[in-house]
Amino acid sequence: MPLLHRIVRRDAKVLRFTLDGRACEGRTGDTLLSAILALDEKLRVSEFTQEPRAGFCQMSACQDCWVRIDGGARVRACSTALAEGMAISTARGEPA
Repeated sequence: MPLLHRIVRRDAKVLRFTLDGRACEGRTGDTLLSAILALDEKLRVSEFTQEPRAGFCQMSACQDCWVRIDGGARVRACSTALAEGMAISTARGEPA
């Protein structure tokens, strides 16, 4: 079940991306975090406690939402814009 529910921009252009190898769709204007949480209840699993994590501060300060994109670049999901065809990996240390 998604953690976030889209109430605006429902008619914005659809952007296709992959999340941990799974085909997904977001919308123009989404961050990686908002696109992921509109599909799932968590962003990733904590490498320390194995508990689900969903981002914390939403402004690139807390270090809680790191993911990897195309080719392995590490980015913050809360401040990175979703782009068409993006491959995102939430697994620690694994390239997208």
